[in-house]
Amino acid sequence: MPLIPRELEPMLLERARAYPAVTLTGPRQSGKSTLVREAFPDYDYVSLEDIDMRELAHDDPRSFLQRYSNHVILDEVQRVPELFSYMQRVMDERNEPGQFILSGSQNFLLLNSISQSLAGRVAILHLLPLSYTELTHAGETPSNDEFVFRGGYPRLYSSLATPADFYPRLCRHIH
Repeated sequence: MPLIPRELEPMLLERARAYPAVTLTGPRQSGKSTLVREAFPDYDYVSLEDIDMRELAHDDPRSFLQRYSNHVILDEVQRVPELFSYMQRVMDERNEPGQFILSGSQNFLLLNSISQSLAGRVAILHLLPLSYTELTHAGETPSNDEFVFRGGYPRLYSSLATPADFYPRLCRHIH
């Protein structure tokens, strides 16, 4: 199945033209990584889920940010929260919009760290799973009952995963 356009993409692009950093948070598997990679194809992409990259960022944040200091997507950034204070300096020195695109699972500590370290420098957006409208615009029009049962997580529309596979705890008792 082709990529389903997300309603939040224009706002994401707009914020990247106005702020040095944009953070995209939301539930796991809601499509954050896919959206930022699609919206910013010319940016470097670094996943801090990768143990080697996470250790490099954690052990030597200055060198890490010198390597990736402009037009970079830092995915799963909540895994190295100490980067935020180092990013503040980079943003202040360059003072350019769209330097960093940060994404990660919605997490109170992530939002708290960002709001303290990067106040006024970062726009924070929240991505939820696919909406009924997004599915309809993409040519997937589930019935209301099907949408309630299936939900809006992208993997349920881009693969052969079934709701019972995706939500095993919830569907265990449904036959």
